[in-house]
Amino acid sequence: MIKLKKFYKNKKVLVTGATGFKGSWLVYWLYKMGAQVIGLGFNPNKNKNLFYQLKLEKKIKLHIVDIRNFKKINSIIKKTKPNIIFHLAAQPLIYESYQKPLDTFDINFRGSLNIVEASRLNKFVKSTVIVTSDKCYESNNSTIGFKESDLLGGVDPYSASKSSTEIMVRAYRESFFKNKKIIGLSSGRAGNVIGGGDWSQKRLIPDTIKSIIKNKIILIRNPNFNRPWQLVLEPIKGYLMLAKSQYENPKKFSGAWNFGTNPNSTTNVKTIVDFIIKFWGSGKAKIKKRGFYEQANLQLNIKKAIIKLKWKPTYNIRESVRITTEWYKRVFKFKEKPESVTSDQIDRYMNDSKII
Repeated sequence: MIKLKKFYKNKKVLVTGATGFKGSWLVYWLYKMGAQVIGLGFNPNKNKNLFYQLKLEKKIKLHIVDIRNFKKINSIIKKTKPNIIFHLAAQPLIYESYQKPLDTFDINFRGSLNIVEASRLNKFVKSTVIVTSDKCYESNNSTIGFKESDLLGGVDPYSASKSSTEIMVRAYRESFFKNKKIIGLSSGRAGNVIGGGDWSQKRLIPDTIKSIIKNKIILIRNPNFNRPWQLVLEPIKGYLMLAKSQYENPKKFSGAWNFGTNPNSTTNVKTIVDFIIKFWGSGKAKIKKRGFYEQANLQLNIKKAIIKLKWKPTYNIRESVRITTEWYKRVFKFKEKPESVTSDQIDRYMNDSKII
């Protein structure tokens, strides 16, 4: 059994990127466990945003703030006094990093630096998890999973912004927290997360669902690229377990952690689209000309998390795609409320993962 509910009940937890796709799932899960959640985020389009679909603005205190503004960020943290911080705020798209490299580095690196520095300055913060990416590693197109100790790199601006963040987090950990049992500081590296409520542009699942709903041809870029697709709740479970573990024992659990899929379980882009078409019951696809550079193969080695944190994936890729498709199908085809569908899926995941 994984014990999370009792730990998070009444804990003050701050989540940056709260209005984003992954942030909304994390905030709602924390809310269901009884945490006192403080959200930091931008002001998105309310018509198609999971945060507002889940009515989270009525459930938590949300601060609309630029993650690059240290003075405001630190002021909010001083006033709200969170015990735990999850930093998810980011510019998350590779294609946009080519269009806006300065913003990408500013948001991803400087934003993360602001949170780490605020954690250092405010002693009531006991556990901080900085979420980065599996793309922080030096590209070698190997089919062998990247270990946490492997070389960091990044050919594109997005990947480089994440690897530089990892270096900064380690520098802070070694310089300020290594010999102190005050705060746990870790980074979480996850793969390509999927799940209901993601409406980002230039992302496979949202683009595929939009095409199906509008009865348009699905355009596939890079059909043979392999990715460690995982349900959004898989890495979030890892972040929750990590924050709890380093809260209780910062010296033992602070560090870099991979939260990916099981070994040899990457799947190519075309297969994912075929799964969605099958689970939805309709849809047609064709190959589109390749665009910007991306690594052809990505796989994370999750041995460390399995052995030391006792974390492991609950679902395989096929089941993750089925659950993701189910969310959109129930909301758009059967007109169910997003909050009800999301709550059902979190409850089912907790049960299947043996979380209490």
